[in-house]
Amino acid sequence: MDYDVLKPHEECGVFGIYSDGDVSPAYATYNGLLALQHRGQESCGIAVCDRGVVSYSKDMGLVTEAFNDKILDSLKGQMAVGHVRYSTSGGSVRENAQPLVMRYIKGTLAIAHNGNLTNAYELHRVLERRGCIFQTTIDTEVIAYMIARERVDAPSIEEAVRRAIPKLQGSFSLVIMSPQKLIAARDPHGFRPLCIGKIGNSTVFASETCALDACGAEFVRDVEPGEVVVVDQDGMRSFRDPVDVEKSLCIFEYIYFARTDSIIDGISVYEARKQAGRLLAKQLPVEADMVIGVPESGIDAAIGYSEESGIPYEKGIVKNTYIGRTFIKPSQSERERSVRIKLNALSNCVKGKRIVMLDDSIVRGTTSARIVSMLKDAGAKEVHLRISSPPFLWPCYYGTDIPSKDDLIACQYSIEEIGKMSFADSIAFLSVENLAKIMGSRKGYCDACFSGKYPAPIPDYLIANKDYDYSTPIKRL
Repeated sequence: MDYDVLKPHEECGVFGIYSDGDVSPAYATYNGLLALQHRGQESCGIAVCDRGVVSYSKDMGLVTEAFNDKILDSLKGQMAVGHVRYSTSGGSVRENAQPLVMRYIKGTLAIAHNGNLTNAYELHRVLERRGCIFQTTIDTEVIAYMIARERVDAPSIEEAVRRAIPKLQGSFSLVIMSPQKLIAARDPHGFRPLCIGKIGNSTVFASETCALDACGAEFVRDVEPGEVVVVDQDGMRSFRDPVDVEKSLCIFEYIYFARTDSIIDGISVYEARKQAGRLLAKQLPVEADMVIGVPESGIDAAIGYSEESGIPYEKGIVKNTYIGRTFIKPSQSERERSVRIKLNALSNCVKGKRIVMLDDSIVRGTTSARIVSMLKDAGAKEVHLRISSPPFLWPCYYGTDIPSKDDLIACQYSIEEIGKMSFADSIAFLSVENLAKIMGSRKGYCDACFSGKYPAPIPDYLIANKDYDYSTPIKRL
């Protein structure tokens, strides 16, 4: 695989807009999804509602591949929801692309979901026994069915969402479109980010603030954990039902997932990454001639390391951003060679130098070894590897593509052994204790993939098999 695909991946990004008539919902959503493309490159989609009639377009691939002016011009309406996806549950097929659009007794429902339910299997089985027929293998469809069933007796769609939320476990940031309303909801733990913006009198929801910037929206605030926000012709209102759980925003949003220019729950992603680099410079200092960062997410930490240590920052590694989706390769050897196509050393810059190289994480360890080797082949005298996150020791069940323990190098080898396998002259990971400091010592984050402390219960079948698929083939009778 290429460098980007060997990294952990987040499941998706969501976007929604309720327009005042001056803003095209389809084009605003398109621009928002472009800004969220880093959260998912597998599939994407946009659904719009025009006086209760929903039309949509979705496909595999990047936003620019799936949409053009002709498609966007055909998507007319007052509201829109959009989605970019990277699968952590369910297969990589077109029917799993979102938003999901469902027609039921109360009208039409379009839903975009970021996260993973940990009780999807149980809910899926209950719904199957009640006659539900599933068209996808993603837990988003389970959420849609749960809301639709509650809506039969609930007086409003927002009340149906409020009734469904206590039955859902795990992570979910949702944008839901009914014939008359746009709704945003965030799970009580707040695992995944979700924010609110304004373009004049139009209201926007997005996974990150960078998407608000892209469509010209002004940031208003974050959707709070456990909050349901409703927008319709009467304006915006919100509901919060009391829950006795701690906020648990995924710490890896700051380390890797989120775009550098985003601000999540009041904390700048750029500043958090720089702080991680500063902490590493204090944690294990080393004499060197230059500091470099692995593009893109290692660069911010490298700047922080340079500022704290006084060692000059240099570019060192160039990333080719124009080669497209190079991870689609027929063999492992070709996937491995694509790392050198994606990243290349500046030999004139690194030759004869002692280098501190910052990267955001090590999962399986193969990528780090290739990059360190690339630098030494280019003439680097020493390469000291610094990782701006702790070692991955536990899988994630809340929507991050962190594999099972068998595939995590830190579960099989010591840090010193990982350093040797990476061909580095020294190695250091950010300590678990320093994680809080990158967020200004704020509490309320999930670091389960590093600490093993899961804030929400994990069913035994998921622990036994992280990639358990709750869907089963239909048996012919």
